[in-house]
Amino acid sequence: MAIISLHTSPLLQPGSGDSGGMNVYVRELVSALSQTGVECVTFTRADREGLEPEVFVEPNHRVVHIEAGPHHLPKEALADISDQFCHGVMEWFRQNGPPDVIHGNYWLSGVVGHHLKHALDVPFVSTFHTLARVKAEGGDPEPEWRDRAEAEIIGCSDAVCVSCVEEEEQFRRLYGDPRGRIEIVAPGVEHAFFAPGARDGARGAIEMPGDGPLIVFVGRIQPLKGPDVAIQALADLHRRGHRDASLIIVGGASGEEGDLETHRAHDLVDELDLHDWVQFVEPQPHHVLSSYYRAADIVIVPSRSESFGLVALEAAACGTPVVASAVGGLLSLVDDGITGRLIEGRNPVDYGAAMAEILDDPDLREAMGVAARERASRYTWHAAAARLRSLYDDLATSPLVDCTAPLVVEDVLAAQGAR
Repeated sequence: MAIISLHTSPLLQPGSGDSGGMNVYVRELVSALSQTGVECVTFTRADREGLEPEVFVEPNHRVVHIEAGPHHLPKEALADISDQFCHGVMEWFRQNGPPDVIHGNYWLSGVVGHHLKHALDVPFVSTFHTLARVKAEGGDPEPEWRDRAEAEIIGCSDAVCVSCVEEEEQFRRLYGDPRGRIEIVAPGVEHAFFAPGARDGARGAIEMPGDGPLIVFVGRIQPLKGPDVAIQALADLHRRGHRDASLIIVGGASGEEGDLETHRAHDLVDELDLHDWVQFVEPQPHHVLSSYYRAADIVIVPSRSESFGLVALEAAACGTPVVASAVGGLLSLVDDGITGRLIEGRNPVDYGAAMAEILDDPDLREAMGVAARERASRYTWHAAAARLRSLYDDLATSPLVDCTAPLVVEDVLAAQGAR
């Protein structure tokens, strides 16, 4: 298995920069695959000096750092170096042998996977994580050339992986039926880390001052994730009488607007006179997030779009109700009124009302936590890996999608004798 993760490494800590749920997805899913005996090599770009060319992660799993372009590049500039990255991956294959399957994560990796399929004539699987047309529907438009690239990647893919039925329906509505197959591969959660625990102990672990209601937001600080909605929802919660409720925002700036969005978030806290009630916390090691989830009365996920929503799943696994936007994969993770609340639209007042409803009824909050934990128990990385391995086996014995789409970047592989 060749896993392409061009723009971010599974070895990086999620929560800031370009690191997020996809890092967790690739790391945990590839780990589960490797434990079934699949030899997995993840290719990612060397984004700083001093990285080892190869990192042995565990038996059957290593990460290969490919030198491509200057080390410190914003994600928006990475399309320009995808051909260099492709050169580096092909050189590794020449020295070590070709893969049986290529699996690209995110559209930038899909551009590379598109090249590699043409060069190597092996099955190509795509997991997009986010799509331009989906983001545009949520009010976060992407450049037209990204949409064009994604359409060509879809046309070349032998399989497109989605996380749930809702994402599949959204995909078919926006992109039609792909030439390859669509496979639902639901992500999992590491239940050894994310499980119910004592709330008081968790609050002590995160050094939370006071004992009032706690709302937790976990995610990168960018418009897509909606930290502004979380802050305004807290203000509404205060207006509803929960004056001792506080909000912890765990995450760092991300993307071109990350720093600006961080300043906006702090300015909004000052504008609403919430500086005593909102705490900003730097990104935390993944397993440490469990303490924040357990400490919380509610986890809020007000994203504009979510292909799946790992934060909501991890919080549910810890037995914490989730109040989330009714978009994408969150529709499959949160049972409205049973494990939490789903909110249509982005009005902070609606989020505040839903959180007040839960806080005002301790029995409801406890029942939601129990139901959330039970729902989350259905999701494991080993189940996801088993489904993915079955897909790979099927593709290995099936005719490949005959891709005639032009390559998005200059075809340099033929000049190298790659064909």
